[in-house]
Amino acid sequence: MRVFITGASGWIGSALTRELLAAGHEVTGLVRSDTSADKVRAAGGTPVRGDMHDHDLLVAEATKADATAHLAFTINFDEFDETIANEVSLIGRIGDAIEGTGKAFFAASGTPTSLGQIATEQDALDPEGPAGARSRTAAAVLALSDRGIRSGLVRMPRTVHGQGDRNGLIAALVGLDRQLGTAAYVGDGRNRWPAVHISDAGRLFLLALEKAPAGAVLHAVGEEGVPMREVAEVIARKTGLPAAPVDPAQLGIFGALLGGDQPASSTATQQLVGWKPTGPTLLDDLEAGYYTS
Repeated sequence: MRVFITGASGWIGSALTRELLAAGHEVTGLVRSDTSADKVRAAGGTPVRGDMHDHDLLVAEATKADATAHLAFTINFDEFDETIANEVSLIGRIGDAIEGTGKAFFAASGTPTSLGQIATEQDALDPEGPAGARSRTAAAVLALSDRGIRSGLVRMPRTVHGQGDRNGLIAALVGLDRQLGTAAYVGDGRNRWPAVHISDAGRLFLLALEKAPAGAVLHAVGEEGVPMREVAEVIARKTGLPAAPVDPAQLGIFGALLGGDQPASSTATQQLVGWKPTGPTLLDDLEAGYYTS
């Protein structure tokens, strides 16, 4: 199977590339720089230079591929609406090009925020919640399943952790803790984040491309909910900072994320595609010093 990946050199894209190549598939990856191109080439894939505004290029690559994994997204809050509009427009054009072919098109998304309830694959994204900003993109992807395309979503939890993670939310939290001088949590710290190891996330995306049915919504959740006070206590031990509650207002846009109770389940996903998370836990990776050394 020939697979086209947007964001191929990124954190999840690199893991997916490794899984695809190990399974005998061919990978073509969208890259924006020579450095990213070298990374994809070194992994065994074929880089294609461009970005998310190169619609003709992206449509052509998706048309040539048997499956597409959409992982690229650049967060720019000054142009957020424009970015989403461009993404939705692109998905529509790809749909026009591969309609009726049965080709796979799976995109990364986020697990829902369910206010203390364990979010399942059946729960819709809240457009106003921390994971819901790209709900329009998610809807556009799922709509492709009505057009003879095997489309679906792989929803990622708040942290996709592992050695080498430099841009995820846990890395950002540790950086913020160092600035504050406190390993921070909100309230009593019993609020939970779902988590998954990067190897398990890559393997689930592989299974999605290979066999998930049209319209599938999958949860890449290895741990339903890790209490954030436990996260803070490990960060405290590894950095020498005190662990203490903080006013979420001190954390800016991170406050709602850190203070929200956002557990999620992957029971239906595991039953549907036979995925079983086996990687280290979030606390394992924190104890290993990957985020604090």
